[in-house]
Amino acid sequence: MKKNQTEPAGPAAPKDPEQRRNGVYLLYEADIEATARSGGRPSQEVYLDNGRLADKARYTGGVSDEVILQLLTSCSGLRKLVHSIGVSVKAAEPVIFVWHNWGRTSTYETGTQVRITCPGDGREVQIPLADIRWSDDDDVPGKLGFEFAEPGALGRASVIFYLNDGYEVPDIEMEPPVAFGSAEYQTMITRSLLQAGNNRRLKLALDKAARGEQTTIAYIGGSITQGAGAKPIHTGCYAYQSYMRLKELLDPEGRGHIRFVKAGVGGTPSELGVIRYERDVTRDGAIMPDIVVVEFAVNDEGDETKGNCYESLCRKILSASNRPAVILLFSVFVNDWNLQDRLSPVGFHYDLPMVSVKDAVTEQFRLSKAEGNVISKRQFFYDSYHPTTDGHRVMADCLVHLFAEAAKGPLDEHDIRLDLEPVIGNDYAGIRLLDRRDNTGRASIEAGGFTETDRELQMVERDDQPGGTPQFPYNWMHTPASGGESFSLTINARNLILVYKDSGSPEFGRADIYVDGNFVRTADPHENNWTHCNPLILFQHRDRREHRIEIRMTPGEEEKCFTILGFGYTE
Repeated sequence: MKKNQTEPAGPAAPKDPEQRRNGVYLLYEADIEATARSGGRPSQEVYLDNGRLADKARYTGGVSDEVILQLLTSCSGLRKLVHSIGVSVKAAEPVIFVWHNWGRTSTYETGTQVRITCPGDGREVQIPLADIRWSDDDDVPGKLGFEFAEPGALGRASVIFYLNDGYEVPDIEMEPPVAFGSAEYQTMITRSLLQAGNNRRLKLALDKAARGEQTTIAYIGGSITQGAGAKPIHTGCYAYQSYMRLKELLDPEGRGHIRFVKAGVGGTPSELGVIRYERDVTRDGAIMPDIVVVEFAVNDEGDETKGNCYESLCRKILSASNRPAVILLFSVFVNDWNLQDRLSPVGFHYDLPMVSVKDAVTEQFRLSKAEGNVISKRQFFYDSYHPTTDGHRVMADCLVHLFAEAAKGPLDEHDIRLDLEPVIGNDYAGIRLLDRRDNTGRASIEAGGFTETDRELQMVERDDQPGGTPQFPYNWMHTPASGGESFSLTINARNLILVYKDSGSPEFGRADIYVDGNFVRTADPHENNWTHCNPLILFQHRDRREHRIEIRMTPGEEEKCFTILGFGYTE
């Protein structure tokens, strides 16, 4: 009898050890955490599309067979390769395991969904693929997940593919725990110091904290800065770990004078970071950070300005009246990729401290334990993009190494120079956020049919809080009931960036954008197909010009939703 794939099923029978098949681990004793979801149960999700399932098999399961890796890129290949899925969970309560294939017709609506309850005692349950009623519309494996009763709940999970006859992979060999205190580990960490840079601002900030004065360290970046992959996300992330190490060094008595600000937003580049800096980091002027860590090295491929917004963000921070220190942090993906070559010239140009996680770990990834490997990709990466808690610790230790080097070195006599011509561009350093709350008469706005407020927004764990904070809550939303009139904005500015909501919901449709009556582009909320914030340049000039912007639903999609989260503009 086949299981109903839309309802939680009872535990499947444990696999007979005597009939154990060859298998590929996707997760092995991986930490999982329940995150609050709008309209659903708190869950941990692991996305498998865009080649990520093959990456899990390659880096977690140790698979090198290209035939097997190729089969994992489609649902038909998966069914050909895999006999059954084994799942074991260690948690305080039973957990629902979810397998979800994306559909061809409607990505999140038409694909197969399997849900089965796993006991929390670590016993493996098996899901034979022959027992699943597969959708005819299956396209690619989309995600696996674990649903909990309460947000913040923690567990540990293993997921293994047992293979059909005719397919073989080597047995996985688990490494010993990372030797964080070893000399080899410390040598690896020292390789992260790409440039000590001018230490004046950083050393003055550290000295200020050592004297017991109020000092703030802030972090701005993408999902890695948000804490993705760390468990718990709010205290296991590199930002919090490095902050706590700084407190141990400079506030051993626990006076509480060192403040922590974390402003990481998943899936967003510095093009959005430069817009939201005042709201998310300075809290509209209420906070003046002394140290700011900037982490966009794996997010800025989507930056339309190819580094102009990144340099503009650095210049924006450096130009603050309290002269904060800026540290450039270069994280890395599982394929050893980042944008360090594009972005590091900004740091070299202004003589900024730079820390490269890529430089620290990638060379030793290629070594065996006998050859000197300190931490493997399996240990460092939670998925293709994000570090594990151990990986976040490595990142934190790289920053702490910089702090230690700055603290013991002599103070540079002169400050960094900001009178230099930009190396990439500085056109967005003065950018301001415009939304329903913050307009102050700088723009004339007629909302038209965009009169509602969208409350189903991207949520991020800000600072040291485990709960989510909505991004861009003061927005304009079009709904089928709000009418067909266009949204219009008249503004005198040098450049203008639209920030709109990306969504996986089929209820959202595209909007066409006109500048001074001329069509310029279409904003597609299914660009990435998950709820997050998407920036889009509407115009850019060297001097100020008045323009009228009109946003209206694309013909044929008037009965759908679209959310304007806000705008960034430079006068």
